[in-house]
Amino acid sequence: MTDMSTPTSTAPDTGARSPEAAGIITDARQRIDDLDGRIIGLVQERMAVSAVIQHERVTSGGRRVNLAREMEILTHYSDQLGKPGTALAMTLLELSRGQI
Repeated sequence: MTDMSTPTSTAPDTGARSPEAAGIITDARQRIDDLDGRIIGLVQERMAVSAVIQHERVTSGGRRVNLAREMEILTHYSDQLGKPGTALAMTLLELSRGQI
């Protein structure tokens, strides 16, 4: 029977080598999980708002995608987050466009 308070028992779950570090990692992971849930909710909200914009644009005779606006979004994310921000923005745009 292994003592659950030993450093080796915390390593498989957190990679930590002490119970104190394992506790900090566990708490931080919970915060990340909570943030991820909020991020996913915001992405879903963004997708819904984008669908409204696309519907109104197409219904009024416009194009479904506004490339100038997409470039603004790409630049904004890149300015704030660097090169990975551009990839993130591309993913958000792809999710928000829906089926083309």
